[in-house]
Amino acid sequence: MRAELRESGTRETLVDDAVLILSELLSNSCRHARPLDESQEIRAAWSRDGDGSVTIAVTDGGGPTRPSPSVPSVTARGGRGLTIITTLARAWGVREAEAGGAVTVWAVLGGQGG
Repeated sequence: MRAELRESGTRETLVDDAVLILSELLSNSCRHARPLDESQEIRAAWSRDGDGSVTIAVTDGGGPTRPSPSVPSVTARGGRGLTIITTLARAWGVREAEAGGAVTVWAVLGGQGG
């Protein structure tokens, strides 16, 4: 993703934020969700829109709860990922497929003033 965004002319600070968000979404998916199917896959996708914004999405088979930011203790080893995404992204959310149980967590950064 880093190379593709750089090649498309995305500014370096936005590239760094996008890579961090992708890492957080993938980590959360691996830690908290099921794979999409018996192939043990999750799906990651990204795109750069005409206004310069970058959309990142990770799709998995869902888990027992839906993603939401938490307030971990100072000594907690995790629990900060969605707070980081909330800080860096212009918007983020969760989309559930009507059939099959797939869940996509997406984030948009940059573009319109960002």
